[in-house]
Amino acid sequence: MPDPYHHLRTAPERPPSGCPIDHSFTPLMDAYVADPYPLANELREERPVVYAEPLGFVVVTRMDDVQEVFLNPDVYSSANVQDPVFPICEEAAAILAADDFDPVAVMSNRQEPDHGRIRQFTKKGFSNRRSKTLEPYIRRRTDELIDDLVAGGPPADVIAGLAYPLPGEVIFRFMGFPEADDEQLKEWCADRLAFSWGQPSQEEQVAIAHKMLAYWRYVREFTAAKREDPGDDFASELLADHEANPELLSYREVESILYGLSFAGHEPVTLLLGNALRALLARRDDWQALCDDPERVGGALEEVIRWDSPQIGWRRITTRDTTLAGVDIPAGTQVFLNLAAANHDPRQFDDPEPFDIDRADSRNNISFGKGNHYCLGAKFARFEARVVLEILTRRIPTLELVPDQPFDPFPNISFRGPSRLLVSW
Repeated sequence: MPDPYHHLRTAPERPPSGCPIDHSFTPLMDAYVADPYPLANELREERPVVYAEPLGFVVVTRMDDVQEVFLNPDVYSSANVQDPVFPICEEAAAILAADDFDPVAVMSNRQEPDHGRIRQFTKKGFSNRRSKTLEPYIRRRTDELIDDLVAGGPPADVIAGLAYPLPGEVIFRFMGFPEADDEQLKEWCADRLAFSWGQPSQEEQVAIAHKMLAYWRYVREFTAAKREDPGDDFASELLADHEANPELLSYREVESILYGLSFAGHEPVTLLLGNALRALLARRDDWQALCDDPERVGGALEEVIRWDSPQIGWRRITTRDTTLAGVDIPAGTQVFLNLAAANHDPRQFDDPEPFDIDRADSRNNISFGKGNHYCLGAKFARFEARVVLEILTRRIPTLELVPDQPFDPFPNISFRGPSRLLVSW
């Protein structure tokens, strides 16, 4: 049997013998949530491999070491990337122990050789044809949401009005979910960030568990219905592949891919759009440069992905005793890859701290991973964000940030972006 999609309990962690220990660092500390880069840079230069006691993970910060982990999946397994960082409460665990809550690990947390077997089918869905098919919808909905923002008048929250609803609706159309279900789907899927990468309270865990169970049941009913009435969408493609190759792609794997994609295709794109607008609107010369020449949007986005990535951390767990950067790490050690530190590593990027939309090496960032688990949706996320920014620069070139507003990202170990961003024009 394949592993479940979420492992709900983890054993207590111990620092590896001989590994430096930091008794205070955690990605959930207030100073890091507010601005991770000073602390991440300090760790990278002073203790590039260190055991963070409050987190229970070995933290890896230098680009070369992060790449080594990504490129050695036999030693550094991705089995833990969807698991709650901390053990969840008994009541939430009981909800997810329902007999019919049984999604299985499929992509980001499935190991070889099964990962490669499944990926050959899923990567077909992220084709240029699918992007072209969805582009008219992306453009239409972007224009409609901007119309609503403009009609409401400034100031407006561009996250609530555009950056949050659009990526969710796009990924739902990608999968084949009906538009009538959008609001309910957003409600069910909204808190996965807290469940897998944050530290929610017991009350929050219970509420999230109920939503996860409801969403899984929806996915199962949707998949069964789509099997009888296929369309031009990702779910139908997966089901056709299952029917043609049942020994290579199981029906439960199809259901589980759809279950996981709702988050993977939504929140990271929302955060990318928020980070892009926050960085570019704070630098009027850069914003004006994109208004004058939309061809520069792609390069600007790549610098956003490096300089203030929507994904600043990821996880692995060692399958055997190993050594990284001279530190012995035993089997079963949880590893936190600090992508924020790696993306600002001066060994990789010349003068990495300034934001530069013309930087020649921005695309060498590690935000979407590397190796066999490189993010399948990276190209589609870039495409979607580029379309949105091109439309915004054309329609509202005078867009600007409302001054002196707080920046309040949601505390978690992996993803970063504004939960609210007030703009005027």
